[in-house]
Amino acid sequence: MEKRRVKLFRNGRNQAVRIPRELELPGDEAILRREGNQIILEAIRPSPLLALLATLQPIEDDFPEISDRLPEPVDV
Repeated sequence: MEKRRVKLFRNGRNQAVRIPRELELPGDEAILRREGNQIILEAIRPSPLLALLATLQPIEDDFPEISDRLPEPVDV
């Protein structure tokens, strides 16, 4: 596991740290959790479904109107 010493600083009322380029995470969100004295920052992996949906093109077709009738009563 690679370790680096970093500086902490204040950003308004929050404490912050700069992540060096060689340790930066993909995406724009992460999970932050504490385990004892350690603070662990984890990348969020996109779900396979979201990755698939991101590759699809929008559907341009016009869909027909669907009359949504109430179901017929069932005698039990």
